[in-house]
Amino acid sequence: MSNDKTIKVALAGAGAFGIKHLDGIRNIAGVEVVSLVSRELDKTKEVAAKYGIGHVTTDLNDSLALKEVDAVILCTPTQMHAEQSIACLKAGKHVQVEIPLCDVLRDGEEVVQLQRAKGLVAMCGHTRRFNPSHQYVHKKVQAGEFKVHQMDVQTYFFRRTNMNALGQPRSWTDHLLWHHAAHTVDLFAYQCGSPIVQANALQGPIHPTLGIAMDMSIQLKAANGAICTLSLSFNNDGPLGTFFRYIGDTATYIARYDDLFNGKDEKIDVSQVDVSMNGIELQDREFFAAIREGREPNASVAQVLPCYQVLDRLEKQLAAG
Repeated sequence: MSNDKTIKVALAGAGAFGIKHLDGIRNIAGVEVVSLVSRELDKTKEVAAKYGIGHVTTDLNDSLALKEVDAVILCTPTQMHAEQSIACLKAGKHVQVEIPLCDVLRDGEEVVQLQRAKGLVAMCGHTRRFNPSHQYVHKKVQAGEFKVHQMDVQTYFFRRTNMNALGQPRSWTDHLLWHHAAHTVDLFAYQCGSPIVQANALQGPIHPTLGIAMDMSIQLKAANGAICTLSLSFNNDGPLGTFFRYIGDTATYIARYDDLFNGKDEKIDVSQVDVSMNGIELQDREFFAAIREGREPNASVAQVLPCYQVLDRLEKQLAAG
């Protein structure tokens, strides 16, 4: 695609995350959101009006039928991700799907096979690869200045009812393993530059109405010997979010969202690591750059598939008790 052509985008899912993408895209030149898809027509029209989006629908197929649409960003419920990614690729559209790529491994494998057959850009929203705090550590690893010995990660939310990030009722159930663990499983292998060779999981009781485990513990080992311990909970009443401790040969780093500290809790300036401090915007910039340059993006569906192979192994292990 030529550098002067505007990339025209359809965005599916006008919830909390869809709005984060719309805000990020506002800062990216040469990109225009031309179609907005979401379940509730009135709410979708409201968001479309705010962001100056001309086409509104409740059916993704309507957007895929628009000839001018070059690319689609999917911010829809987890259970729809793989199926909708496949629909986008079949329609000849580049696609970025929010994490997770799938919640059944074979569906994710099908997306990767189709991407290879079509030669289109398909990437998954593994935002941790793009957050400046984690990029800072990644650059240290690549420069040979830091080697991860251990990652200690806590992913904590208070989700005893089915609410989204805006405090609104969700139409679907979130998942500790396939969604929240996916961030860390992928990041660990990415930061170590080494594949995961051992994985182990334990989970707490299944919630009587939500039907999911509310607490989980995961251990990982990379081929190069690095280890990771991940604790996840939907029962934690603050502080909320994910906190990463990198223990390495030359330093300790603690990442809290976009802030980075050393082991003595001294803040590290990461404002110059990339062109923005917004991980979602940086993720979108990579997606559109890959389309323009005709290359594989960082966090392509092929690159992140090993993460889902690990999650599949863990799910089978948990099911076996």
